[in-house]
Amino acid sequence: MLDTGQDRIAADGESRPKIAFGPDGQMVIAWTQPLPRPYTGEIRLISSQDSGQSFTSPMTVHEDRQIITHRFEAVRFDAQGRLHVLWIDKRDAERARAAGQAYRGAAVYRTISLDGGRSFQGDHCLAHHACECCRIALAEDDRGLVAVWRHVFEPNHRDHAFARLPEDLRCITPIRATWDEWALDACPHHGPALTPDRQGGFHLVWFGHRAGEPAVRLGRLDPQGQPREQVIALPDDSAEHADIASNARHVVVAWRGLSGSAPVIRAWVSSDEGRNFEVRELARAEGRTDHPRLLASADGIWLVWHTVAGTQVHRVV
Repeated sequence: MLDTGQDRIAADGESRPKIAFGPDGQMVIAWTQPLPRPYTGEIRLISSQDSGQSFTSPMTVHEDRQIITHRFEAVRFDAQGRLHVLWIDKRDAERARAAGQAYRGAAVYRTISLDGGRSFQGDHCLAHHACECCRIALAEDDRGLVAVWRHVFEPNHRDHAFARLPEDLRCITPIRATWDEWALDACPHHGPALTPDRQGGFHLVWFGHRAGEPAVRLGRLDPQGQPREQVIALPDDSAEHADIASNARHVVVAWRGLSGSAPVIRAWVSSDEGRNFEVRELARAEGRTDHPRLLASADGIWLVWHTVAGTQVHRVV
């Protein structure tokens, strides 16, 4: 049993614990601990240097200790073994509000650990004006780590932003990766998923309203995050909370949908790098379920799905 101290652990919507594996037996588990005020929290983390045989005590990864939003963390080790943690942060929005200034949404903040999660290198703004309550997607290509998140573009469009994580930890203006132009004065609680494309660039899957039509959509980005091909909607009107993974020539998109009133996991599976897809049904369940997650390795792509009956694991390709 993991020792998480006295922490309460957020596990609702897209706020959920995360796990990441690094080189030489490094492993971290991160979560959001809710704080007393609504929609506030802090990012907590335990780390292991021995493949999970033992863990450190929980620590807060950010230096800022205000009772504000630090939530929706994303964690990943890069190819050099550095641990990156990103989260949604409202310190700049709170500062602007106190000064009587306008500020759209929240910000994406980040920190880096050079010792597998035992210590961190301070808080650094990546970008201003992120949407407040959606997960952040991380992926890596041969140039390094990239992030995609729902963003609040002027005047109030809840589309998605793309950023390469700068080595100098500076705050940047991100690239606009989607153009649904969904005007919404709220957060959809429905973030994106991202995976590298073998031809260069990335496959991106997300939910949005385009010309009044709600759908989960699939598109491709070039290495700079610019859309480069036609966007297509998934073939399921009930699709939600999709994930995406790639391995060799395979690309898999999995999502939760409905069969009558029962939850079902369906997938688009491509064996030609995303040029053509076939629909498959991967799993069914009764009662409440979590969102599907895909795990890619050199050996294949697996679906992991939590249900009230237990955890289902299915090999997709």
